[in-house]
Amino acid sequence: MIDRYSLSPMKDLWTEEAKFQSWLDVELAVCDYWASIGRITANDLKTIHEKSKINVPRIEEIETEVRHDVIAFTTQLAEEIGPASRFVHMGLTSSDVVDTALALRLKRAGEMIREDLHRLIDAATALAAKHAFDEMVGRTHGMHAEPTTFGLKALVWREEFKRHADRFDLALRDMSVGKISGAVGTLAHTGLELEEAVCRTLGLSPAPVSTQVLQRDRHAAFACALANMAATVEKIATEIRHLQRPEIRELEEPFRRGQKGSSAMPHKRNPVQCEQLTGLARVVRGNAIPALENVALWSERDISHSSVERVALPDQCILANYMLTKLGNILENLTVNTERMKKNLFVTRGLIFSQKMLLFLVEKGLTREDAYKAVQSAAMRTWHGERQFVDELLDEEAVARTFTREQLVEAFDVQPYLQHVEALFARCGLDVRRPA
Repeated sequence: MIDRYSLSPMKDLWTEEAKFQSWLDVELAVCDYWASIGRITANDLKTIHEKSKINVPRIEEIETEVRHDVIAFTTQLAEEIGPASRFVHMGLTSSDVVDTALALRLKRAGEMIREDLHRLIDAATALAAKHAFDEMVGRTHGMHAEPTTFGLKALVWREEFKRHADRFDLALRDMSVGKISGAVGTLAHTGLELEEAVCRTLGLSPAPVSTQVLQRDRHAAFACALANMAATVEKIATEIRHLQRPEIRELEEPFRRGQKGSSAMPHKRNPVQCEQLTGLARVVRGNAIPALENVALWSERDISHSSVERVALPDQCILANYMLTKLGNILENLTVNTERMKKNLFVTRGLIFSQKMLLFLVEKGLTREDAYKAVQSAAMRTWHGERQFVDELLDEEAVARTFTREQLVEAFDVQPYLQHVEALFARCGLDVRRPA
């Protein structure tokens, strides 16, 4: 099995040297098979292995004349190898080499991205467990809604990335295939045994059936999985940016000693890392559409997908690797201001308990419509005034004849909202205990 790429950083997988080396790895694996059945002599195979060297400038020079990258590649190898080069590319078509080699590099890229995903899941898990019972206000439409905990917010992030990991595993499995099936996929000049042996050597599975190319639904699924991850990265980055605003200041991305926030305003602590992730997510998502459009090739193949993939797939892999690593660093070093979270819970002077009040009145016999009208009237006065919600409520006849102020104050407690936190964590496979 070829393990040349196991230690390669992401960026190194997408250099011209790495591309041509992966092509060579496929060619050599094919030659090894031909030698195993006597089509190539041991001496010729030894010569091919010893003299096969990649010379990227020479390949590019030849390509300017022949206008075909694989022919330029095999011509350069022939110059290095000599007469034994007649066995290189024997029975193959260009896509046998190009598609199988691309799958080889995408498999390694996917393995790195999978590692990034699991690191991110670990970071979100640690945040969720640490802050399982740290109270904060939940927001809908950007407005205060009801109490929740920061731990539950982080738990949602964790579960979302676990789903990404599961989806990505399937996409990576479907992408980790090769094909040595010839000009239209019939294996007329190679045979099943060669295809299976070469893929086994390369650590890939043979595509059960193919045309001249691997079918591009595989690449599209891979690209869409990356785009979906990027969307969640942006979601979390946007939430951190929102909660870092000075009037909220519940979260803050890492700000290093010596870091500067603005060339004009020395006080600035801008969420630049999260803003960067938000922008890069657009690039990763944008490349999913061309991948989907690459699925519809003419008959057994055309070349319309090739130019797209030379740009889009490296960009997506490199950016996904960078973004997941960056977000992992942010979550591992995130400032969580729990005291500010508790303070912000009561910025609206008790309005977060409006649904509880509505339910109280319904339980006491009011219709839902009458109860809603009373609670909303008090809530609107609270929004526009300075009084506590409980005091505005007691100005409503339906409330005043049913509850005392002391009863309402006692009932307006955050803790009942958090009664299922432990159960929610348990449902996600985590054990947390409410502080004594």
